[in-house]
Amino acid sequence: MAAAETSLYTEGLILLCGAIIAAPLFKKLGLGTVLGYLAAGIVIGPLLRFITDGEEILHFAELGVVLLLFIIGLELKPSRLWQMRRDIFGLGLTQVMVSALVILAATVTLGGQTWAAAVIIGFGLALSSTAFGVQILDERGDLNTHYGQQSFSILLFQDLAIVPILALVPLVAPVTADSGGSLITDIAITIGAIAALLAIGRYLLNPMFQLIAEAGAKEAMIAAALFVVLASGMLMQVAGLSMALGAFIAGVMLAESSYRHELEADIEPFRGILLGLFFMAVGLSVDLSVIADNILLIAIAVPLLMIIKSGVIYAACRVFRSSHNDSVQIAGLLPQGGEFGFVIFSAAAAAGVFSPATASLLVAIVTLSMALTPLAAVLARRLMRQADHEQMDEDFAGAGSDVLMIGFSRFGQIASQILLAGGSDVTIIENSAERIRSASKFGFKIYFGDGTRKDVLIAAGIKRAKIVAVCTQKMEVTDRIVDLIQAEFPTVRIFARAYDRTHTLSLRARDVEYELRETFESGLVFGRKTLEALGTTEDLALEITDDVRKRDEERLALQAVEGILAGRDKLITRPVTPEPLITPKRESERLDKPVKPDISLSDPV
Repeated sequence: MAAAETSLYTEGLILLCGAIIAAPLFKKLGLGTVLGYLAAGIVIGPLLRFITDGEEILHFAELGVVLLLFIIGLELKPSRLWQMRRDIFGLGLTQVMVSALVILAATVTLGGQTWAAAVIIGFGLALSSTAFGVQILDERGDLNTHYGQQSFSILLFQDLAIVPILALVPLVAPVTADSGGSLITDIAITIGAIAALLAIGRYLLNPMFQLIAEAGAKEAMIAAALFVVLASGMLMQVAGLSMALGAFIAGVMLAESSYRHELEADIEPFRGILLGLFFMAVGLSVDLSVIADNILLIAIAVPLLMIIKSGVIYAACRVFRSSHNDSVQIAGLLPQGGEFGFVIFSAAAAAGVFSPATASLLVAIVTLSMALTPLAAVLARRLMRQADHEQMDEDFAGAGSDVLMIGFSRFGQIASQILLAGGSDVTIIENSAERIRSASKFGFKIYFGDGTRKDVLIAAGIKRAKIVAVCTQKMEVTDRIVDLIQAEFPTVRIFARAYDRTHTLSLRARDVEYELRETFESGLVFGRKTLEALGTTEDLALEITDDVRKRDEERLALQAVEGILAGRDKLITRPVTPEPLITPKRESERLDKPVKPDISLSDPV
């Protein structure tokens, strides 16, 4: 037992060491972290033989793909998913069917396979890698572009297509006695599982997260997020679907939730580690002996597969009226075989559709096509035309807003009215479950999240926000958020709510672009209205208010240099007789007091 534990820890250290060396190196070389993870896996496994159980690690690391699909689902509202239906069921269906037919014909003609084997090989290789495609898009920041959304639509349809493809395996197998039931039964189970997941997501998930948020148990929130992902994935797997699709559906169900950003921030670290491990496990699983024995066949098959899929994808995108640049980028992003091909080919070999040796050869082809994907994506960019200008899709659900508001107490609520009335979209995050529940009764959409956490800010869209409005109540919380933003996102413009005069000076010392004491302007308005009620004209009351504001600003400037006690002469500590609108020819005198000169509003007091 001790030896086994030591081996486990040793393998973990080796994998971590490979990741921290290869990923930054390949990123710096411009090849992307995905290729770095793959290269590290190949060196650690097939070359140096430090780790030999790559298949076992790959099975576990597939959770990274599951978590990835969950996060993507969080960024897609059901309404947005419905808007993408043309690309999902039009472009996606076209790509899978045409690619499968072309690969089928090539397999029969050049590979000498039977029609039954060619059908499974065609559909299996028609699928692309969700993990590779989305990771590359994420690294480039292109998930929200038009071509990024079309790429994801194709990948999403491919995930849906896994079910009928797996159902097709026993139908074309020479022996079907082991098939567990009819196709109609399988479809009914699938529909029932999806319906159950949708019902759970709609009626149970939000109340569960609300209770956990009210309890303030951070660890329980993380555990609940992981539980939702794994439970939804397992439910879909039992129904014959992929775990990734189940996690995606769960994410979509929570896309409208106030806890969306918090969940995304909680899941992101696990997703990043496991997805990196998945790419390394793919490298670990490369069978060099199979490649060596079939080097000529693989050397022909891998580029042929990528050329066929790239050509089909480009043509399909053009048919669906995508620009040349978008079509080229999608074709360069999705020419590889997919991770679900491993599952399909294993099932086909077990059913006797083709031999295990053929399955190993196909797995090698898929793996090598994955390894070449980052290079294909780089090549595709060089084929783009300068005339086309890619545009971001402003309607993408996860794109964030121009203004990210942190804190939604009374100050933030009032400020948000101005922003919304001016036509600005505002993303609001708040860590009080009670405040979120109260605000939702009035139609506000607020996300649950802790603004002092970098991962929450990223999930809430700070990288896309033009201004961050820090409207939190407590001075120390505001300072933590401002310090975090300035350290991690130095180009972001910060507008902050100040607690008092001392806090204003502190925020100015931090070079915050704009700050406002929470009671200053309301106090000025209150005093002005009171003065008007005592008989002062509205114009004079406004002039007095502007002068007090000016004096306060001058006092703050002095205090920033000389300390909090500076500028006392700017304070008005006794009644002032304002200058009349028409200057008299001689000094006026008061009958009940000694003669004194009138004090102008511009004179210091």
